Amino acid sequence: MAKAKTVKIKQIGSPIRRPESQKKILIGLGLNKMHKIVERQDTPEVRGAIAKIPHLVTVVD
Repeated sequence: MAKAKTVKIKQIGSPIRRPESQKKILIGLGLNKMHKIVERQDTPEVRGAIAKIPHLVTVVD
């Protein structure tokens, strides 16, 4: 069985004074604290969420 590709996402921005939709995207990705890193499967849905909030998250290699 092949290992699923993953992507590491790091929160670099605060959700304070951001629209509610952006806060929900962060929570959906599993991020809630500054500089937290999570690993998610590399799917189009996750990439789309990252693309909606590029000022709050970064992809870690």
